[in-house]
Amino acid sequence: MKPLVTFIFGLTSFFIFVSLFTETVAEKDGVYIVYMGAAPKTKGSLRHDHAQLLSSLLKRNKNALVRSYKNGFSGFAARLSAEEAHSIAQRAGVVSVFPDPVLELHTTRSWDFLNYQTSVVIDSNPNSNSNSTSNDSGAIIGILDTGIWPESESFNDKVMGPIPSRWNGTCAKAQDFNTSNCNKKIIGARSYEDDETSVIKYQSPRDMVGHGTHVASTAAGSEVRGVSYYGLAEGTAKGGSPGSRIAMYRVCSPNNGCRGSSILAAFDDAIADGVDVLSLSLGAPSFFKPQITDDPIALGAFHAVQHGITVVCSAGNDGPDPGTVVNAAPWIVTVAASTIDRAFESDVVLGDNTVIKGEGINFANIQKSPVYPIVYGKSAKKKDADVNDSRNCNTNSLDQELVKGKIVVCENLDKTYANEHMDEVKQLGGIGVVLIDYDSKGMASSFGTFPMSVISSEDGAKICRNPVATILRTTSPTKYTPAPIIAYFSSRGPSTIPKNILKPDIAAPGVNILAAWMGNDTAEAPEGKDPPLYNLISGTSMACPHVSGIAATVKSKNPTWSPSAIRSAIMTTANQINNLKAPITTEKGVAATPYDFGAGEVSPTGPLQPGLVYETTAIDYLNFLCHHGYNITTIKTIANAIPDGFTCPKESSIDLISNINYPSIAITNFNEKEGRKVNRTLTNVAGDGNSVYTVTIDSPANLDVKVVPNKLQFTKNGDKSSYEVSFSAANPLKEDVFGSIAWSNGKYKVRSPFAVSSKRDN
Repeated sequence: MKPLVTFIFGLTSFFIFVSLFTETVAEKDGVYIVYMGAAPKTKGSLRHDHAQLLSSLLKRNKNALVRSYKNGFSGFAARLSAEEAHSIAQRAGVVSVFPDPVLELHTTRSWDFLNYQTSVVIDSNPNSNSNSTSNDSGAIIGILDTGIWPESESFNDKVMGPIPSRWNGTCAKAQDFNTSNCNKKIIGARSYEDDETSVIKYQSPRDMVGHGTHVASTAAGSEVRGVSYYGLAEGTAKGGSPGSRIAMYRVCSPNNGCRGSSILAAFDDAIADGVDVLSLSLGAPSFFKPQITDDPIALGAFHAVQHGITVVCSAGNDGPDPGTVVNAAPWIVTVAASTIDRAFESDVVLGDNTVIKGEGINFANIQKSPVYPIVYGKSAKKKDADVNDSRNCNTNSLDQELVKGKIVVCENLDKTYANEHMDEVKQLGGIGVVLIDYDSKGMASSFGTFPMSVISSEDGAKICRNPVATILRTTSPTKYTPAPIIAYFSSRGPSTIPKNILKPDIAAPGVNILAAWMGNDTAEAPEGKDPPLYNLISGTSMACPHVSGIAATVKSKNPTWSPSAIRSAIMTTANQINNLKAPITTEKGVAATPYDFGAGEVSPTGPLQPGLVYETTAIDYLNFLCHHGYNITTIKTIANAIPDGFTCPKESSIDLISNINYPSIAITNFNEKEGRKVNRTLTNVAGDGNSVYTVTIDSPANLDVKVVPNKLQFTKNGDKSSYEVSFSAANPLKEDVFGSIAWSNGKYKVRSPFAVSSKRDN
């Protein structure tokens, strides 16, 4: 078992430190998930083979059953021996049996990455009268996370109308949570019991971590004026869809992580409850690559989408390495993280009055004049310490006499959290820390009242010419350029399940995000301050609810649209240009590709009127499973409904996945001699009336791309029209190449990115 991430949870008077672990795939005794595919058509009954298995288990051990799934799909989680699990896997009606995994929240590995702009909009004018509540009140966003802090002002229901009559959910009772904690904003709250082996048991929808509260307010928080993080990033906070309702499903606990069995239970309940959008800011680490039938998020999302629910998930935080994107099943909207146009500057002033623009959040109160001596970690090395340890300012690597009273310059060679460097210097009596770390540019850690700033390696070279410096208190200027930038931690494509689906789908703000927080977190408060009511965090966890909020708004405006139509509208209207009118870049300053940001940066308004959409049908998803290697018997067990006569195509291969009607195109194993052709179909959603769309192709010089026909005509709403794309090349491709195909009628532009690779899909 490998540790994934350590969370620090602030409770009333003490801290609990918890390490999350992913279960290995090795067989052992413990909790297993038995997945049995689609739920029975007759509600309230279990499928016969499901009931038989449960009966045999309960006869053996009445405590064997952990939970049962029966609303959106069939199956259960139970305590089994490895031998029992193997035996059950052979039974009729069983699709898969796998160990109950523990997944991770998709923040950047620690709660000390504190930054933001609340949700899709941060209104810098406190007197703003903007209010979209009345226009988007129909959608219900289900959030699978750590719970919710209902007392936050972001969840007030002052201007909310009646709860939709179609809502079937519940507001759970617990020692610290009552039905009165729900209102017309928080209309549902469920929690899932911790495993009985846990040392500390916690069963309540109340958030004791902060993450779920932050995510919920980002997606659908009510408008709240005058919020800030201790005076920084001040403005009016509101969620992406402030009129939408919130249903919280606490699947992650302070002591037991985010269990797959709980995640599946939440999907099962949410399908029956009647949510419109599901938002999951969690997932497996990139090294853990389960098959679709062993992945609780992929399975739950498949059935949710079949029930008309849009599922939005974070892409993961294992970037910038390629092939690290998770939650990449084609029925999921997968979200990468980008920066916004606000910085948290903690400038370093040198003895020659040179000002270096550093980053970080500190509320230090030291002299503004550069009077403090500078020492490099390497120069302050203990006699018996390793040189690289001292350069990093690692524990027990520095000489206290050489550090005391000085600003210490540390290097983040080990890519550890910035606060770890601060702790060592602080305890040795250092005045402050200047940390050289290029990769974290754009993200500001919180250092409380300790003077600390993070600078680039280029600026680090300037410090050596100066014997003295000071570190200024943080400011938060806006209109920072360039923005957006794809965050270095954001997981990247190509997808590995498989590369023939282009992932991530879209990027959204995930760096320096201010949103609601639990009200008792003294651990996050600077010295002498009350706990923050709004907190700053970074991660694809923060990007995901931006898109969830937009999806909810699109759904409320277009209630008959399918999840794939909503995803298409979000992807085809995305932006690829930053606030300098130049292409969006990665953290290294190079142009971002679809492997970094999918279709681009999400637009909050474009998806409301996309003109045309790509409808990825149930047949497309069934064909995906066929091409992925599943046989028709397994597929018929998995799917809720299969059209009469459907069978897998006689020619079925991974390469044919490129041909499902997805809003982007990904091709692997490309052979320039054979070329490749794919087909796509567009549906008119712009209304009745004659409209002609003309194609524009943006392709690299070493790839020839042709589209036939080059014009599409639509006369009424719902009209469909298809086209074929041919890819060819004169010479072998030496690297993956990218481009786009866009259709426009002068009013709407419908853009689809593509990626072509000569590498064979794994």
